[in-house]
Amino acid sequence: MKYRLGILSTHPIQYFSPWYRALAQHPDVDLTVYYAFRQTPEGQAAAGFRVPFEWDRPLLEGYRYQFLKNRSRRPGTDNFFGCDTPEIADLIARERFHAFLVGGWHSRCFWQAIHACRKTGTPVMVRGDSQLNTSRSWMRRLVKYPFYRWFIPRFDGYLVVGQRAREYLRHYGASEDKMFSAPHAVDNRYFSESADECRRDRKRWRQEWALPPESTIFLFVGKLVVRKRPMDFLRAIRQAASGCPGLFGLVAGDGPLRSELESYVKAYHLPVRFSGFLNQSQLPRAYAAADVLVLPSDGSETWGLVVNEAMASGLPVIVSDAVGCGPDLVLPERTGDVFPAGDVQALGAVMGQMASDSEKRDRLGAAARAHIAGYSLERAVEGVVDALRHLPARA
Repeated sequence: MKYRLGILSTHPIQYFSPWYRALAQHPDVDLTVYYAFRQTPEGQAAAGFRVPFEWDRPLLEGYRYQFLKNRSRRPGTDNFFGCDTPEIADLIARERFHAFLVGGWHSRCFWQAIHACRKTGTPVMVRGDSQLNTSRSWMRRLVKYPFYRWFIPRFDGYLVVGQRAREYLRHYGASEDKMFSAPHAVDNRYFSESADECRRDRKRWRQEWALPPESTIFLFVGKLVVRKRPMDFLRAIRQAASGCPGLFGLVAGDGPLRSELESYVKAYHLPVRFSGFLNQSQLPRAYAAADVLVLPSDGSETWGLVVNEAMASGLPVIVSDAVGCGPDLVLPERTGDVFPAGDVQALGAVMGQMASDSEKRDRLGAAARAHIAGYSLERAVEGVVDALRHLPARA
């Protein structure tokens, strides 16, 4: 049976497009993706990247899609009312999907789609990565709990990206019988092969960023914003480098904190280089130049797909215990290590240990690449198909 599946996303996202392409190629899926907002290069800069750009890998190829008319007075993805697409109701009624998938409930367009599915008897699924340890005031949690306990159990299916997402859904009353594993995934093959190819010119990429050829490089990838805690990365470098002369840091990204971070590096003469923003085709160079990825984010990092990319590239990973993907991907002493969020001393100690043991880094990196193979686009697609086969029939 061929299932007609509709997906609503706020805007094209570089991490989701490969998944949509893989879904569209499955013989049992007839896919249409709807977008509520078209991001501009200037919008990317305002969203935290600081520099205007277009993603240099195709986001809209290989699957059927449609941009909806956004009637919001302030279009964007940074506020609940920024995506207002009432026409989705007519589309859901007309297209008679076997199921419809929304990316959460943080935007008005998702609620418009959910309401339309209820009116037409269309099974509605959700795929998100919210986790319970995201920082929230006790008052907000108290107000939110009864409302979430009311609407979350009403979905017909849940595509679960990982352990913490499953715990979140259980907490708010979702039925385990309606959960289907569809893990967060990147194009593992692309990152693995690209990083291996770039690694042949590893010395060249290190020279480009003024990194000593024999040093141990710890890599930070992401927007330079508060929630990513890049200053923790620099402070840990400062601590670890005092006992490991060959330790260096590479910061791949840009954002509002860059000037402050550069001033800190200059003030303490830290062995850290800034590459600036790297587009998708450039990221494998950073993974090839580096030895370990570090992601020190707080609980608002509900997954952290750079971890998938780094592991596919053969790097061990150090993450804070607040990062959403930690329980699934970062297995201490197997694929990397975990430290308490905000504990710079603990992070520095872990980095120092990794810097002093190249055999351990190689072993963890190989295990990381093997482990991430289980978090693939193919597995994410099979989770969707499994859900479609078990959903109630359209009313």
